[in-house]
Amino acid sequence: MLNIHMPVTRPALLAVAALFVAATAANATETASAAMVDANGDSVGSVTLRATPHGTLLHAMLENLPAGAHAFHVHDVGICEPPFASSGGHFNPGGKKHGFDSAEGMHAGDMPNIHVPDSGALEIEVLNTLLKLDATLFDADGAAIVIHEGPDDYVSDPAGAAGPRIACGVITQ
Repeated sequence: MLNIHMPVTRPALLAVAALFVAATAANATETASAAMVDANGDSVGSVTLRATPHGTLLHAMLENLPAGAHAFHVHDVGICEPPFASSGGHFNPGGKKHGFDSAEGMHAGDMPNIHVPDSGALEIEVLNTLLKLDATLFDADGAAIVIHEGPDDYVSDPAGAAGPRIACGVITQ
């Protein structure tokens, strides 16, 4: 067995670190999706997620939802059993407070409210600059997209006082 000892230099450490970062980035998912269902198990549409250099772009095509403003979040657990409490709290790997208006916030799963017209159908795109399609999101228990009955007030911790969960979709790679 040949045993070669080489001095560890700063450039060598930086090269190893760069390779690690590149390998980690290569393991990130570029796209994902969530099939959205209501509490009866009926389809209410889908959400596709696409990684960008600036965060994750979510494209939602929704239908059969009640008209009005609704909170739209990424939740911490990829289980959607009615009444969808199984999806846990908001996705929050940074341990932040909730809400756009919180000086100590926001969660990576916090997103703007959606506004469903009387038709019950809505197509939107949202750029979430804090969300990454990586191992943090796709951990052992996964993650989900959740729509709430009411709007997020953007400040109440931990969930924005948005009321019951009316639709949920497990995010899959």
